[in-house]
Parts: sequence; C-alpha cells; structure tokens
Amino acid sequence: MIVIIIPVLRRPWRVQPLVDSIEANTLAEHRTLFVASPGDDDEIAAINDVGAEWIETPEQYPSGDYARKINLAYRASWEPLMFLGADDLCFHPDWFEKASAKFGGDIGVVGTNDLGNRRVMQGVHATHSLVSREYIDRHGTIDEPHKVLHEGYQHNWVDTEFVGTAQHRGAFISARESVVEHLHPHWNADVPVDSTYEHGLSGFERDRRYYLGRQHLWNGR
Repeated sequence: MIVIIIPVLRRPWRVQPLVDSIEANTLAEHRTLFVASPGDDDEIAAINDVGAEWIETPEQYPSGDYARKINLAYRASWEPLMFLGADDLCFHPDWFEKASAKFGGDIGVVGTNDLGNRRVMQGVHATHSLVSREYIDRHGTIDEPHKVLHEGYQHNWVDTEFVGTAQHRGAFISARESVVEHLHPHWNADVPVDSTYEHGLSGFERDRRYYLGRQHLWNGR
C-alpha cells in the first residue's frame, strides 16, 4: 500500500490530469493525498471536483511550504510506502513496480526518473522519490527525528539534502527505469512559468547558500 503525497498551491488546472495519470498508471493499491493551503479555494474546489482526498496546513507558509506539506502528510498517513510527489508530474506505466522492486537491505529511498534533470537521469539524484515509512520513522532528516524533509529551505535544494542524506546512510538507489515525468518549464517549453514557479525560484540563491551551510552534516565537509 502506498500513499502518493501531492503538495499543491494555486494550480487547480493540474488536478484532473494528475489524478488521471496516477489512476491510469498505478496498479498497486494506493491512496492519493493532496495537501493544500488555507484560502486556496480554487485548488480545493478542483480537488473536490475529482473526489480526491485532501488535508490542509494550519496556516499559509511563506517559506518551506513544500517540505512542511510533505511532513504534515507523513504525520497524517500510515501507509508503509510514500511517494513524495507534486502536481506537475506525469506517471508512466509500471512506475511503481519498477521502483518498489529496488527495496531491500538498507535501501529506504528509491529515486524515480523525471526525464529532465541531468543528474537524475544519470542515477545520482532524484527530485521525486518512493520512500519507506520505516526509513523516516528510524532516521528522520539528518538532524530532526520524524521529519521527511528539512523545512528551512524556501523550496530549492530540499530534495538535494534529502537524497544526499540517504546516500550518506547507504539508503538511496536510483530506479531510472521508473519514470515519473516532471513537467517543469526548465526543460519543457510547453509549460509556462506561473506564479508558483516564480515564488519557488525566487529563493534559489538563498537556498543554495543555506544548503552549502548544512552540507557538512552528511558529507563531513
């Protein structure tokens, strides 16, 4: 059983195609859990229109929104496997079977192939991962128990810390044959840069410096 966690913010038009993609290509028993912000009424209406399940954060977060929503969904769910998703994804056939087959031994994080990020396609990074709940229950972040993602980033580099921490623990593996396509404007000219992308990208340099200041926690440098 898997919970597919989808943090959302001001993109109601993405709800239906995302749900269609999940349902067409996820044969395993699963639950899709959207995590919305208070006052994002159009988004919540779109989720209700497709009959999907959602929860709401206790407040609007100007920073760390994605990580906080992932952590909230972790606390609000119980499934042994979690997929750390987003609303700009397209799931491909057999993505779950190909990713879940990689678990074993100390592996707790399996990266999927987003078909865009060069390091992801090389198998050394992941933007969206299938994660064992046991791994989070046991370890948490590099310095916080019972959290999936560190909430100090505005948006960028949070996945880099997450994967770097898992690699440090010998708990990460890439499943490049498991395709969950990231429909991101950085590599897809058909995707416009909307206000949500703009907000996330506005903190890129600050997040990069913050990441460099924390990197010693998992790589010793």
